[in-house]
Amino acid sequence: MVNVTFTDSGDLVNNFAGPDEVPVYNVGDIAWVLTSTALVWIMIPGVGFFYSGLLRRKNALSMLYLSMITMAVVSFQWFFWGYSLAFSDTGSKFIGDLRYFGMKGVLDQPSAGSTRVPALVFSVYQLMFAAITPMLAVGAFAERARLGPAMAFVFFWSTLVYDPIANWTWNPNGWSYIMGGLDFAGGTPVHISSGTAALAISIYLGKRTGYGSERLAYKPHNTSYVVLGTVFLWFGWFGFNGGSALAANLRAAMACVVTNLAASVSGLTWMLWDYRIERKWSTVGFCSGAIAGLVAITPGSGFVGAPAAVLFGFMAGTLCNFATQLKFVFGYDDTLDVFASHAVGGVVGNLLTGLFAQASVAGADGTIIDGGWLDHHYIQLAYQLADSAAGMGYSFVMTTIILWIMHFIPGLRLRVDEDTEIVGIDDTEMGEYAYDYVGQEVELSTAPEIPYASKESTSST
Repeated sequence: MVNVTFTDSGDLVNNFAGPDEVPVYNVGDIAWVLTSTALVWIMIPGVGFFYSGLLRRKNALSMLYLSMITMAVVSFQWFFWGYSLAFSDTGSKFIGDLRYFGMKGVLDQPSAGSTRVPALVFSVYQLMFAAITPMLAVGAFAERARLGPAMAFVFFWSTLVYDPIANWTWNPNGWSYIMGGLDFAGGTPVHISSGTAALAISIYLGKRTGYGSERLAYKPHNTSYVVLGTVFLWFGWFGFNGGSALAANLRAAMACVVTNLAASVSGLTWMLWDYRIERKWSTVGFCSGAIAGLVAITPGSGFVGAPAAVLFGFMAGTLCNFATQLKFVFGYDDTLDVFASHAVGGVVGNLLTGLFAQASVAGADGTIIDGGWLDHHYIQLAYQLADSAAGMGYSFVMTTIILWIMHFIPGLRLRVDEDTEIVGIDDTEMGEYAYDYVGQEVELSTAPEIPYASKESTSST
């Protein structure tokens, strides 16, 4: 028999009377986490649509393909050893061991994240975070990388970069967790790691053929896809941040409120910064800003209140917008501005969490923290800075190592040749298109004169 008691908040508490008993959990919490799992899943093709819309027509299908393939590859990797490397309770401060290899023993015991939900539920929820992270990073592959080696890269990168950072951030044995770093839903493991990886990928691959030519216009081919992707991402982010409470409670509700508010403010801020230059109300600008706001609020969503979310949104919309100019200053070709939106946005969110985290907000579900500067806990900013710097440095170095090891392995080199770029990734790598008709005549006929021109370059999108 299992003895069950209730807390004042109505949560079920597991009391074990024997070794063979099955713990009892709050079914409402389980339902919320499983719902959040589905919400985060839809974000992965959402990234694909967002990225696809920003590319040229001849490469549009490649990003939709990568979004689904990344989900499949990481699902296997997570089953194989990813979950164990990230959340084993017998590992080191930097990475777990293989205690749960092949998901062995992952069933009804309390999870590493919370005693409110069983490990099986927690593991499938965390799988969605593990899957969306490399998908964010592979946006840097756009228009110039082979799709086969990209699958191998996703497996290696998830194992060597995402899993260790997730371990030190969220595993109770992790060094950042022990230090006192605050990261509610993935500022460092998801956004800083993927954004910095995108920078390393961009530097390794080099510029697209013809990039920088005044005669070539790299315009989004389908703004409707950009909006659709933003809708999927914004919608799913309620599960991304709200679900990270791992319970259907007041803290989850606050996480949802600040998520929506930060995205709204950031979208408006980015759009207004763009308006001051071109005097146009940019849909792409608003969508880009909304994503930046969602990124920034992610680490603080379970720690800050609504007034702080307004500042998160304004700072993300401003700093991430300006960060898109870094590629022109330093001369790298980050096709989709992944570094500017995710790495910079993640750092902004981490540091603002160090300033505005409140013990009262975290305490909505009984979690005890010292808070940030708002609660006169000034060392918290240093913790956040250390965690951000470690995540950024580790991701950049390890991603670069993975890329160069693959470079010298036959069949795994990522960069395509110039002819492939001219024809497009969709045709050469898949033999399929996002649309029934993809015009190549103008590009191919002018290839000797303009190596990387496209039909979109000569007509309005």
